[in-house]
Amino acid sequence: MTNIKISKHAIEIFEKSVNDYHVYDDVSRKPKNPFDYKSFHYLLYEKNWVDTVQWHYEDIIRDPEIDPVEGMKLKRLIDNSNQNRTEIVEYIDSYFLNLYSDVTPRKDAKINTESPAWAIDRLSILILKIFHMKEESKRKDVSDEHRNNCQVKLNVLLQQQKDLSESIDQLLDDLSTGIKKMRVYKQMKMYNDESLNPVLYKKDDSTKG
Repeated sequence: MTNIKISKHAIEIFEKSVNDYHVYDDVSRKPKNPFDYKSFHYLLYEKNWVDTVQWHYEDIIRDPEIDPVEGMKLKRLIDNSNQNRTEIVEYIDSYFLNLYSDVTPRKDAKINTESPAWAIDRLSILILKIFHMKEESKRKDVSDEHRNNCQVKLNVLLQQQKDLSESIDQLLDDLSTGIKKMRVYKQMKMYNDESLNPVLYKKDDSTKG
């Protein structure tokens, strides 16, 4: 896949994932990823599906009448989803690290504030925001004011999509030509790690005693 308009490919895949999810709108439904397992497109589809499911987890858990036990189960699902999301982002960055492995950065090459995959992560979330804001702008059971306000927000989101897409494509072009150099830092999530989360390792120590 070339750098030119890679954001366009990502948007198309993200939109397909969002639309596929909303055929059933079921957080427990497993994705049917249409792309080859070893392909970059597969990772993008998988990434957005995780984001889409988590989006709806976050909606559900905000129900003020949710059963506390079910709410705690959902919180753990959200934690697992966050971990999965981070791992997929790191896989995507590995793809770019390999893609540019033969590029020799210029002596004055700078480092971007975020890696390509984390920029693509923001694009994935943005596609979700656009989908749902568009739905809100077309609702029939709300006032004209609500629809108009949502349309204004939607216009801003669409501009953000354009700007972010251009930024991603420019970043990848700069990496491919050595104007910028790629450096990736693992997220090092601590809350799920039994050796790093004090609540978990203190509990483990108490059981040993």
